[in-house]
Amino acid sequence: MNTKTLLIVDDEPRTRQGLNKILDTWANGNYQIFTAANGEEAIERMKQHKVHILITDIRMPEITGLQLLKIAKEQGIQPVIIVISAYSEFEYAQEALRLGVINYLLKPISKKVLIEAVEAAVQEVEKQERAGMIEKVVDTKLVQAGTQNPSNREPIREAIEYINLNLKNELTQKEVADHVHLNPSYLSVLFKDHVKLTFSEYITRRRIQRAKELLIATNLPINDIAEESGYKTAKYFIKIFKELEGVTPSAYRKNNNERAF
Repeated sequence: MNTKTLLIVDDEPRTRQGLNKILDTWANGNYQIFTAANGEEAIERMKQHKVHILITDIRMPEITGLQLLKIAKEQGIQPVIIVISAYSEFEYAQEALRLGVINYLLKPISKKVLIEAVEAAVQEVEKQERAGMIEKVVDTKLVQAGTQNPSNREPIREAIEYINLNLKNELTQKEVADHVHLNPSYLSVLFKDHVKLTFSEYITRRRIQRAKELLIATNLPINDIAEESGYKTAKYFIKIFKELEGVTPSAYRKNNNERAF
């Protein structure tokens, strides 16, 4: 995973340097920290480097902090934002929240408050990255299965919910049919009709989807992911995964982590 980048924007040299010093010590080399003296310089910085966390003063000459956020948003630049200000007027905070700010800090800012805000922002960045990657790897057939027929009969909705909650366990068509009080053969026909996948196809795709999410969002070993996804042996899990995705689970994890970070 590449180093996260923070950008501090403030037209007051003493404030800018003070924030930089505090965060540089906190980062201990684990984060890149840049500074900008005004909004124009900040925009140039964000064009040159991917900025994960933006810390900006709200009142600056020429381009204010709020204008900076609007310009960044218009250009598709979307860091996690912390606003700092000597002013506590409600309209500033309200507008900042509309622009996606996660924290609004009033000057003078204590070291503790600043670090807590930045650590919360780091967690938000990581959450967004995980969500973004998981969204990219969603199985389209599963999405279609969920939206294929909004008027799905209640037994099918119950069957899908039961499967999703019990992926880790061994699942049989008879067990699920018993749960929804249907004959197994009738459940099979009804399932294919509404979900557009056979019972076994749905379970396989759902298990592999679960495995993909774990491969991207965790550092769990392949053996543990196989077990969490409902496979008794890693060997069989790897075989099924490769058949569906074209690569091994390890290669899938490596490829997606490189693309994301």
